[in-house]
Amino acid sequence: MIEQAFEGVRVVELAQWVFVPVAGALLADWGADVIHVERIEGDPYRGLATQGIGTDRGGVNMSLALANRGKRSIALDVGNEDGLAVMHRMVEDADVFLTNLRPKALERLGLDAETLTGRYPSLIYARGHGYGTKGPDADHAGYDASAFWARGGPAYVLSSPDRDYPVGQRGAMGDRSGAMALAFGIAAALLKRTRTGTGSVVDVSLLATAMWMLSSDVLSALNGDSPQAMSGRGPAVNPLVGVYRTKDGRHISLVFLEADRYWAEFCRLIGRDDLLADPRFSNLASRREHGEACRAALDAEFSSRTFAQWKELLAGIDAPWAPVQSVAELLDDPQVIANGYIGDVVINGEPAYRLPAVPLQFDGKPPVLHRAPEHGEDTESILVDLGYDWNEITRLKEDRVIL
Repeated sequence: MIEQAFEGVRVVELAQWVFVPVAGALLADWGADVIHVERIEGDPYRGLATQGIGTDRGGVNMSLALANRGKRSIALDVGNEDGLAVMHRMVEDADVFLTNLRPKALERLGLDAETLTGRYPSLIYARGHGYGTKGPDADHAGYDASAFWARGGPAYVLSSPDRDYPVGQRGAMGDRSGAMALAFGIAAALLKRTRTGTGSVVDVSLLATAMWMLSSDVLSALNGDSPQAMSGRGPAVNPLVGVYRTKDGRHISLVFLEADRYWAEFCRLIGRDDLLADPRFSNLASRREHGEACRAALDAEFSSRTFAQWKELLAGIDAPWAPVQSVAELLDDPQVIANGYIGDVVINGEPAYRLPAVPLQFDGKPPVLHRAPEHGEDTESILVDLGYDWNEITRLKEDRVIL
C-alpha cells in the first residue's frame, strides 16, 4: 500500500550545492528514494561555512541537512569509465534523473538530455540551471546570488534609492524558490508519464524564477513603465497599506487593501473618531489625495503605543495586518507551531535537531523529516542493490572509482 505521494519513485541526483539538491530533498520528504551522487571529494556544499549553520557550526551541518535530508549518498567518479557504467546502471532503473551540471559537462559525460532520454525513453530528465538552456549564457556558471538576485532583478527593486549598494540577499532564497518549481515540474512529468508512458525534459532556471517572483514588476515593464527601486514604506497611495513604527521602535504592517471596508472600524478601535469625521479621510479617493496628512496622523498614533500593545489592540479587528517579526520570534509563532512548519529530525528514537519543513502538506500533515546521509554512506549498499558483487566493489574502491 502506497502511503506517500512519491513512494516507489527512484531519483538519481547528480547535483551539488543547493538549488537542485533541495528539489530532491522535497521529493524525498514525500517518499521518493533519492540517491545523491557525490564526487569522490564530496559535494562542495559540505565544506561551506555560512551563517554559523554550515561547517562553522561545530556540529551537524544544518545547511547540508536541509538540502539533502532523507536521501542516500554514493561517492562516485562519473568521469571514470567504470564510474559512468555505475551511473547508467542506476539511471536504467530510475524514474527521474536530476542534475545541475552545466550543459557542456553533461555532454562530455554523455549524460545530456538528448542522450539519456534517447536511451531511456520513460526517464524524466530534470535540470536546474542559472540562465536557461538556450542563449549565449546557457553554459555560464550561476548561483542564486548572481543569476537570481542580481541579474534577475530582486536586488534592484528591493533596494532603496539612497543606498550606495543593493540590499544583500539572505542565504539561498533563489535556490529554494527554484527548487519548489523544479519539484512541481517533476511531479507534473510523473503524472504525464502515467498517461503517455513517455518521459519529459523538465527545466527551471534561477533567472526565470526571479522573473516569476517579480511578475508584478515584469508586467509593469511590459506595459511601458519602468519599475523603480522603492523605500520600505512605499508610496502613500493608500495609507492603510504600509508599515508603521511603534513607540518602542518595532513595526506593524497594515494591508487594508479594501480600505473603505476597514476605515471606520479601525478608527473606532484606536479611539480616533476625529479621523473618521475628517472629510479629508472620508473615503479611499480622499485619503489618497491627502495621503501624506493621513499617514502623518497614523504615524503619530502608532508611535503612541508599544509593539505589544498594538498586537493586543489589533487582535480586535478582523482585517489583514501583521507584526514585523524577527526570525527568532517566528520560531515561537503559535501558527508556526500549530501547523508543524518546523519539524524534528529524529535519530535513534530521539529528536536530534530541527529543520524547516516543506511548505506543502498532504492530508493536513507535514512530512516526517529524516537526516541527511554522510558522504558516500550508502555507496556499498547501492552497488549491491545494482547487482555488483564484493569483488567488483573492492576493485572499484582500489581504483578510486568509489569511496
